[in-house]
Amino acid sequence: MGEINRSPYESTITLTVNGDTHLFRLGEGCHEVSPSHTLAFTLRERLGLTGTKISCDRGACGCCTVMMDGKAVLSCMLLTVECEEKVISTIEGLGDPITGSIDPIQQSFIDHTAFQCGFCTPGIIMSTKALLTENPSPTRGEVQEALAGNFCRCNSHYHVLDAVMAVTRKGG
Repeated sequence: MGEINRSPYESTITLTVNGDTHLFRLGEGCHEVSPSHTLAFTLRERLGLTGTKISCDRGACGCCTVMMDGKAVLSCMLLTVECEEKVISTIEGLGDPITGSIDPIQQSFIDHTAFQCGFCTPGIIMSTKALLTENPSPTRGEVQEALAGNFCRCNSHYHVLDAVMAVTRKGG
């Protein structure tokens, strides 16, 4: 990641998450964001967006995957201060806020029982969303490659692949 060119006198950070703008003071207080906080921590502990999961906290499992500027990123590996002026999307932001309907990817996961415990599911769905944003008609191999960084300990990967391929056929 690039260096953050922040003046020592700057004391706030602005994040855009799921279309909403959030202003945080930088600091160590309970309602502040520390320069050492990861994006995953800030999403969960400061914004209450608990759909983003923290599992390995080392970038190895994909549970913390969110989208930043349309690309899948591991939020446990990014400092929050690195995300200023970026557009962040989490699992909570996928549905249609007007109709309340869920994203076609989420519906396909339900239709294909592409989850068991569900802990890894938000990260897998966000990786899928990033893939389909870039490539709406991936091959099964491209889906496997895009999801290679997401691990499911319940072993529902076959159902996940079926769900993703089904949503690509529907054009969702």
